[in-house]
Amino acid sequence: MQNHATRDLIVGLFVLVGLATLAYLSLQVGGIEFGAARRIRLEATFDDIGGLSVRAPVRIGGVKIGQVSAIGLDDESRPKVTLEVDDDVAISSDSSAAIRTAGLLGDQFISVELGAEDDALAEGEAFQFTESAFSIDKLVGRLVHDAGVSD
Repeated sequence: MQNHATRDLIVGLFVLVGLATLAYLSLQVGGIEFGAARRIRLEATFDDIGGLSVRAPVRIGGVKIGQVSAIGLDDESRPKVTLEVDDDVAISSDSSAAIRTAGLLGDQFISVELGAEDDALAEGEAFQFTESAFSIDKLVGRLVHDAGVSD
């Protein structure tokens, strides 16, 4: 009888560890963070955001410093992206925000290229320089159109 109880306890602990690991990985993949550092909101306006989504990472040199918190349209019907970045990261006022793709067909993220100004962006301010998403569909369409014109 003692053998079965010990075995059941070990199996139960193994199942609990497996469920806890699965829950942790699910939260990581979903981009949900608990107890995150204090963050400030910044905005960036683009011509085309491609497949960028809410909770996409914001990175400087490959290091995650925040995430996309909202996507909408501005007064001129251009895509406006709201970013939440760690407040301990000083992003100079002449920095640029670009939409990049992880790998050839991977997820999109915001890459911040730091500028040289001493003044840092504050809560609610916007990036002055942005670079829209690269669209393979547009490139292929342009190549097909140009090939048809030259014949």
